Amino acid sequence: RIGSATSLSSAVINTRLQELVRLFKERTEKVKEKLIDPDVTSDDESPVASAAAAPVPAPGGELEGDKPLGDDHYCEMLCCTFKYQPWLDRLKSYQFPSSIDPLTNLMYVLWLFFVVVAWNWNCWLIPVRWAFPYQTPANIPYWLLVDYLCDLIYLLDILVFQTRLQFVQGGDIITDKKAMKENYLRSQRFKMDVLCLLPLDFFYFKVGVNPLLRFPRCLKYMAFFEFNNRLEAILTKAYIYRVIRTTAYLLYSLHVNSCLYYWASAYEGLGSTTWVYDGEGNSYIRCYYWAVKTLITIGGLPDPKTLFEIVFQLLNYFTGVFAFSVMIGQMRDVVGAATAGQTYYRSCMDSTIKYMNFYKIPKSVQNRVKTWYEYTWHSQGMLDESELLVQLPDKMRLDIAIDVNYNIVSKVALFQGCDRQMIFDMLKRLRSVVYLPNDYVCKKGEIGREMYIIQAGQVQVLGGPDGKSVLVTLKAGSVFGEISLLAAGGGNRRTANVVAHGFANLFILEKKDLNEILVHYPESQKLLRKKAKKVLKSNNKPRDEKGGPGEPLVIPAKADTPKLFKAALAATGRMGGKGPLGRLRWRLKELKAMQE
Repeated sequence: RIGSATSLSSAVINTRLQELVRLFKERTEKVKEKLIDPDVTSDDESPVASAAAAPVPAPGGELEGDKPLGDDHYCEMLCCTFKYQPWLDRLKSYQFPSSIDPLTNLMYVLWLFFVVVAWNWNCWLIPVRWAFPYQTPANIPYWLLVDYLCDLIYLLDILVFQTRLQFVQGGDIITDKKAMKENYLRSQRFKMDVLCLLPLDFFYFKVGVNPLLRFPRCLKYMAFFEFNNRLEAILTKAYIYRVIRTTAYLLYSLHVNSCLYYWASAYEGLGSTTWVYDGEGNSYIRCYYWAVKTLITIGGLPDPKTLFEIVFQLLNYFTGVFAFSVMIGQMRDVVGAATAGQTYYRSCMDSTIKYMNFYKIPKSVQNRVKTWYEYTWHSQGMLDESELLVQLPDKMRLDIAIDVNYNIVSKVALFQGCDRQMIFDMLKRLRSVVYLPNDYVCKKGEIGREMYIIQAGQVQVLGGPDGKSVLVTLKAGSVFGEISLLAAGGGNRRTANVVAHGFANLFILEKKDLNEILVHYPESQKLLRKKAKKVLKSNNKPRDEKGGPGEPLVIPAKADTPKLFKAALAATGRMGGKGPLGRLRWRLKELKAMQE
């Protein structure tokens, strides 16, 4: 009994040890896979909560943890109930940032918008209130209310925002509060901000509410230009905003001129001469109409009568010619910058057509070239993507390549398990190419030097006796040509014809680029070679093993020697091997030995 118990315990121990060895092996394999490919998710089971830790139901049958607290708030949406925080609590818990990045912070751009609105109020309304009789004792409180609201925005910009702006010093981004404040106090921006808030409003008690005393508020122009730069950086079509801004410049110049014309008319006396405003109708609209005709030099205006009117009109004409020419030139630059890509595309296409006509290229080929230009431009917005990224640093090019191509390349079975950094290096070498319908991407038998990844569109693999039967259709995300890219010796020839089915946008990775990358990743190189050999073995199995017809040989086997000729050679050997047959017999033996 003791011996049987001992043998039973030893068997249990051996079984347990074997189980532990098996678990350790599985764990080791998982760790190796995790080291090779960090993207591999762990298969470990989630920890199960202990039964002792389960919450105890309340006497009412409801778990204590399920009871909503008194301060919690819930909202119902569709079939679910979501917990939310009231806006007042969110406002109380919000913490203003200690430092603001002026280049990327959208909150700062929004604040600049309010500052620019306040600046525009002063720039547009101060001349109107000074020249036209729109400011009366009855509405002065409303004008002053908006004026001091704009002054409050100016003051908050100085005290809260400008003293928190980050800046670069010696290549470092400075976020220290004291350093940011000192940098702002030393800047030209601070001097102009203080100047624009000069408290000239105290003179109201002596001279009355004169809008010209608020003219320094227009000196906050730096905020306007900063807002333009920040807004253009985040807009996808910034040229539209540039056109609107240039148009606003023209309208503002006409606005100021209309105010000056009404002031000149009031100085001369309304309706005193045929040149001045006669005081009828809407004063601002009539004066604005006169300003448009003067600055744009349309003509048809009454002749000035007095010396003051002549000098005023001359200055108007000179200013109008200068301002209008500047506006036209700026508008031309804005439109030219907006259509620079289209102009480049047209010049390239015109040069190509001129070249093809000079060498009398067939019309069918010319039409395909034109189609390629049209589709490439409309699908990508450019002819060559590499030209757009060549000026960027290597790290930024990698970030863009990861966002654009990583999801496609990471799903390629051939590269799964490879070093992640190797895939990143490979992304920077990918080149985008557009193929037209029925274009041959690669042909059977040609030397393979590229691998193809389908970004958009479809390609068809052709085969069969006539080479025109569709074997398979590959869609976006599929890969082909990878075996020719990795095969050594004579295995790098294409095994099928591949034709674009419709327009196809492909990524191309060349063999020399991959070899340059694999030099730095030997483990990934071994893994890729192993996968390539495995695929080549499966592709090179003869079909007659499965009962199908064998692959026709490029060089057919040599036919057997006729029996009569074999008998003559044997008789010659028995006779001593002399004569022509003897020499032939000796030559055949030599060839047989070489074959073996």
